[in-house]
Amino acid sequence: MAVLIDKKTKVLVQGITGRTGSFQTKIMKDYGTKIVAGVTPGKGGQEIYGIPIYNFVEEAVAEHDINAAISFVPAKFALDAAYETIDAGIQFMVVTAEGIPNVDILKMIQYGCAKNTKILGPDTPGIISPEKCKMGVHPNRFFKEGNVGVISKSGALSYEVCKSMVEKSVGQSTVVGIGGGPLWGTSQIDVLKLFQEDKETKAIVLLGEIGGTMEEKTAQYIKEHIDKPVVSLIVGRSAPQGKRMGHAGAIIEGKVGTAESKIEILRKCGSIVAKTPEDIPKLLMDVL
Repeated sequence: MAVLIDKKTKVLVQGITGRTGSFQTKIMKDYGTKIVAGVTPGKGGQEIYGIPIYNFVEEAVAEHDINAAISFVPAKFALDAAYETIDAGIQFMVVTAEGIPNVDILKMIQYGCAKNTKILGPDTPGIISPEKCKMGVHPNRFFKEGNVGVISKSGALSYEVCKSMVEKSVGQSTVVGIGGGPLWGTSQIDVLKLFQEDKETKAIVLLGEIGGTMEEKTAQYIKEHIDKPVVSLIVGRSAPQGKRMGHAGAIIEGKVGTAESKIEILRKCGSIVAKTPEDIPKLLMDVL
């Protein structure tokens, strides 16, 4: 079983004719994702890879059964695109754009909550349920179907870890990239809840990084609510204070958000903490 997306997921792509949108749409479609429609204003009536294009999301949902959307729309148009998807009643949306103003992210998340649309992202590589459905930019070869749920802020880190897992014949139920922050439509805790409820997910990998207090809050949730094995990894041990490292959320201020503080509380709350990405498959095999 998988969480959030599976073989039955029917996907709409916003920005389907853009450079990134068209490129990733073909890869997702070839992977087996059921992409039933795309939206690009002014391109309605055309097709790409046999997928019909509409000017507006509401036109697409009037013609197709759609339950998920992925947006490859640039940051300056991302809020309007999200509003359009939410107003059309689509209940799950992946927002890939990086650099969306924080005020727009907050508006997007609040509107989604009010209308019961779950937003993954922004600044996310997306989500993949291996051999079932992919909504994002993941390299296909690094993933295989299995029983380990993976949560990550970083796309590159999740690819590295999942590649190591596959090399040891450990597969994934679903890999969820929540995004680089500092604001998230879906948190680590949100995804933990889903993996805890999923009967076929037997263990969980939590990939975190320096900055903020999300991992500290997640650790407490693990202690109180998760009875499945959780293997965690925190990257950024050598990062200097006050300097952003990669993601917008990866910044240390004082003693808050350091790798050491996150590792300590994760251990205290029952998570198995890996030192390197390559350690994770062995630790998983020990608990599965």
